[in-house]
Amino acid sequence: MNGKKVLRIMKKYNLIAEYIRKSKKKHNNERIEDNVKPNLLNRNFNTDKPNKVWDTDVTYLIFKGSRAYLSTIIDLYDRHVVAYKISKHNDNKLVMDTLNEALSKEKDVHGLIIHSDQGFQYTSYEYKAICESNGIQISMSRKGTPIDDSPIESWHALLKKETLYNNNITSLQEYIQLVEEWILFYNTTRLKSKIKKKRKNYTKREK
Repeated sequence: MNGKKVLRIMKKYNLIAEYIRKSKKKHNNERIEDNVKPNLLNRNFNTDKPNKVWDTDVTYLIFKGSRAYLSTIIDLYDRHVVAYKISKHNDNKLVMDTLNEALSKEKDVHGLIIHSDQGFQYTSYEYKAICESNGIQISMSRKGTPIDDSPIESWHALLKKETLYNNNITSLQEYIQLVEEWILFYNTTRLKSKIKKKRKNYTKREK
């Protein structure tokens, strides 16, 4: 029915439209201060065996105004990528999916330390619950001190240097594909032979 006719009928019967504005879904991107944990590493980034200390962070993948987010967990024993996820949304789900993928690959994590900054994902109750239920200790950098999280910061910088800056990329999707290929290359080819032997099982799963 024509909108003008509807309006005439409404005026005839003194009907007034009730407009309901749909509320936008709110995302809680605020840090929960009660869940901030002390820095257990104090910039000691050396470990003597795998699955003793993991380092994690989220970084931007930006191409000509388009943006995606890369969440990565690396093992500080050899900077091996334990798990990663790429999403168009920087939210709790991105980080939880990354953590759950890491846990599905590495079963013996009791007592492991996972280090991060104080981002809202890492101070969420969900992140805390997953870590505690698996016997994982949470460690966090001091506020505004990125050097406390320098291994993952450096790793993300290396990734961008060897993907975005060294290739003629034409789209964000191409950039994402290149990042995924580079991570596989990093895990399977760039490692030293003695480390590659220790990571043999992981390499097979990755392929």
